[in-house]
Amino acid sequence: MHSLIVNLGPRVRWRRILRRVPPIFWALMLMLLLSVPLLAVYSRAGGMSWAFISNMLERSVTLAIVAVGQTFVILVGSVDLSVAFVISLAAVLASFIMQGDPSMIAVAVPLILLGGALIGVVNGVLVTRLNVNPLIATLGTGLIIQGVLNTSFQNFAGSVPREYQQLAYGRLLGLPAPIFLLAALVALASFVLVRTRFGAHLYAVGGNKEAARLAGIRTTRVIMLAHAIAGLLAAAAGLFLVSRLGSGAPWVGPDGIYDLESIAAVVVGGALLAGGRGGVFGTLAGVLILGFIDSLFNQLGIDPYLKQVLRGAIIIAAVAVYSIRSREEVA
Repeated sequence: MHSLIVNLGPRVRWRRILRRVPPIFWALMLMLLLSVPLLAVYSRAGGMSWAFISNMLERSVTLAIVAVGQTFVILVGSVDLSVAFVISLAAVLASFIMQGDPSMIAVAVPLILLGGALIGVVNGVLVTRLNVNPLIATLGTGLIIQGVLNTSFQNFAGSVPREYQQLAYGRLLGLPAPIFLLAALVALASFVLVRTRFGAHLYAVGGNKEAARLAGIRTTRVIMLAHAIAGLLAAAAGLFLVSRLGSGAPWVGPDGIYDLESIAAVVVGGALLAGGRGGVFGTLAGVLILGFIDSLFNQLGIDPYLKQVLRGAIIIAAVAVYSIRSREEVA
């Protein structure tokens, strides 16, 4: 009997490990496998290749940056609809301040990141101190930003220097630099969530705000910091996006639907909108799913409107799967 338990031990452990893997990762793997024959037969630019994967990753970086920030606010049971407008603000200010001058990079970048964090703090104050619903508070902040931008800028504002564009188009160790940027961000965010007290407080506040408060956690400060991180990373996403575009305009954020796309990526990655559950690796998988659909449909020349239908179906299916698993765990 003892030998039987010993033999079954590793199997049980592997089952537990596999069960902890978010279903979205299996969905991503399945989509990659199914796409191989499709691209081989129907693609306009050849089959599955490293160029295809690399392009998908590069195009997903902007969404991934803002989605990581969105993960923090959703974990505490909040949400941020101002991120798309913060992206536009960061992109416009970057090109306006730099005006193609490399010496202004060191001035523009920290100022814009600080501004994004301050906008996040404002959102946090509205949500925690004034008890405004997060959807309304952050949407209102975003509309104010958009109104100021549209009043001040009607077109592309200046340009960023060629040296700054290396952020998006440079290469490191023979690979696109944005891939390393994304990997570093995900690793850092994961460390904060898993290994720090602040990360534990985020999950606690999202799981049960009142219980967290009674346990001595400063829930107001945690929520405000989560919004500050979301604002900071939205500004960082804008800085990266303008390095790709070469110049910023008031519409680059809303046209990219980065607010709804980032929320979708977080939810598809396994996070609960009520808070307390989720993580950046699940968010990254959600981003890659959405990026993969974009790249696949472009390669196959399929109607882009069908892409939205498939995205909606994936979001609904992912939420349904997580809901079923949650009920099974409670039972």
